Amino acid sequence: MAHDFSAFVRHRGAHHLRTAVLLTGDWHAAEDLLQSCLVKLYRSWPRLDTATDPDAYLRRILVNTHRSWWRVSWRRETPSDSMPEPAAGQDDPVLALAVRQALKVLPPRQRLALVLRYFEDLPQAQVAELMGCSVGSVKTHTHRGVRRLREVLGEELVPEITEMEAKR
Repeated sequence: MAHDFSAFVRHRGAHHLRTAVLLTGDWHAAEDLLQSCLVKLYRSWPRLDTATDPDAYLRRILVNTHRSWWRVSWRRETPSDSMPEPAAGQDDPVLALAVRQALKVLPPRQRLALVLRYFEDLPQAQVAELMGCSVGSVKTHTHRGVRRLREVLGEELVPEITEMEAKR
């Protein structure tokens, strides 16, 4: 059991940390979020059917825990006088930093919708389920988030979403 869990964290931990960074907008808060979620996952690991998709279960824990942290005022973003460290394996750390900073200006639900749709590459129905809202709300949050990212980052960095991609 513990061996399977350790192997899962070694194999998929970096991916989920990047998701947490995009959700929180802060590397340290993301590490805290992921660590809290991994503790929750470890406690329920013996009861899980890990052959199906433990990623989906951890993703749900990430979303729910992050959502609960929105309500706690001491977890809010705070200004910093230093630049965050780039994540390992990024092609362009300057662009990655710009995207993370742009995501910070979005309201939490828009940021969540964009991260789940475009970083996690989930279909709208699954994003709606994770967010606890309708598919229409996901479309609205996604549309508004992309529009705001275009304002912040510029049209050349945020391409137009085709109708086919939007339906997926």
